Amino acid sequence: MELMGEKKMVEAHVLVFPFPLQGHVTTMLRLADAISYAGLRLTFLNTDYNHALLDRFAASHQRLSRRPRFRFISIPDGLPGDNPRTMRNFVELEESLRTRSLEFYKKVLRGDGDGWPPVSCVVVDGLMPFAMDAAQELGIPAIVFRTISGACIWAYLCIPRLVEAAEFPFPEKADWDDPINCVPGMEGYLRRRDLPGFFRYTSAAGEKLIRIVGDVTADSLRARGGLILNTSEHLEGPILSHIRSLFPLTYAVGPLHALSASVTSFSASGSLWAEDRSSILWLDAQPDRSVVYVSFGSIAELSTAQFLEFWHGFVDSGHRFLWVLRPGLVAGWEGVPPEVDRVKMVSWVPQEEVLRHRAVGCFLTHCGWNSTLESLVAGIPMVCWPLLADQQINSRLVGEVWRVGIDMKDIYSREAVERAVKAAMESETAEALRRAAAEMAVEVGRSVEEGGCARLEFEKLIRDMSALGSGSH
Repeated sequence: MELMGEKKMVEAHVLVFPFPLQGHVTTMLRLADAISYAGLRLTFLNTDYNHALLDRFAASHQRLSRRPRFRFISIPDGLPGDNPRTMRNFVELEESLRTRSLEFYKKVLRGDGDGWPPVSCVVVDGLMPFAMDAAQELGIPAIVFRTISGACIWAYLCIPRLVEAAEFPFPEKADWDDPINCVPGMEGYLRRRDLPGFFRYTSAAGEKLIRIVGDVTADSLRARGGLILNTSEHLEGPILSHIRSLFPLTYAVGPLHALSASVTSFSASGSLWAEDRSSILWLDAQPDRSVVYVSFGSIAELSTAQFLEFWHGFVDSGHRFLWVLRPGLVAGWEGVPPEVDRVKMVSWVPQEEVLRHRAVGCFLTHCGWNSTLESLVAGIPMVCWPLLADQQINSRLVGEVWRVGIDMKDIYSREAVERAVKAAMESETAEALRRAAAEMAVEVGRSVEEGGCARLEFEKLIRDMSALGSGSH
């Protein structure tokens, strides 16, 4: 019997809602896995389109579907079946979610007699402020999750400082190697060319877009439940200090793929695409540290000219390479590169497994945050060629701050590609990079184990989520 004045205990029930793009879904599914394994009831909300892909390709979906107190729910995204749903269609996808999917989302939040306890908090992707607002309007605390680096978040939050210092919009004929000194914590290494990709847009529409990006980032600070970042004190401690000066309730729980594996003692793919395992068999036949692994991620596009320069640079380097050539990577390309014995090209791979393979010597990457973290955990040096969003600033961290790779942003001649690959694979520079990458892997690995900084942050997150369910918030 409940005593007078005693609060009724309600089971904590967390709902996780990612933006429906590959890198967002897979990372937030890792977070959901770890939260559920820690004992909290969890609903993973996805779009119908991506739910079907998870069901078809993701091993983690099959495993989690059998876990008690974990469920997958999907809602329509409002787009026709033939819509490509890529980053190129971001505005259309976001608008459809905000207008056509919102009522379905609210219905899930309300429960409507589904037999599960009420949602006690939501973890929503920071690209969807409307999902945060809808939850908080219903009295449900929202926690915002951002899939980009802390450095990129901080740069976005510093847009007013950049405008005040006349650094943005970029001055006409500006030297892109000039230092940027108005982003606290990055004064010693940030250059104009290292600012996130959106800053490079020079049209009025582009300037408007970056201000929208800044506003969306600032919206994250309105989340009553806090902010989750896929990073750690070891990786971005000084930047986290600045972010916490604005938003103290910030949980740094990354790298999430390593944390989830440590917490659950299990690692499985959450990919939305079919993985070609012939890549692993091919690597098995190669000598140790002899292969350059190449991937530009799930959303980037290369021109035919860029693709051919990279191709010739790789071939001229004399090294073996495994290249992820996914459909749509090369705009307008319909040809097939000539066959070369030491080259393996596939449409998609189990990337974490590839990076852990003894045959891989370095990773030529676009420096998306997930790929960067996976390389850091595996202890593999990087050659960075960033294209958009947080990739420019991530590559500067890799090359200048952590010194575990070579930053070759804004250059793609075959000669530059050949030089960078050789430097990362066969020179004294290569030895230094390998040592630094190995040391980083050890430190990052410790951060997700018992007593490590990321594990402690995650445990605090679980306690705070549980308190939201108990009614003590």
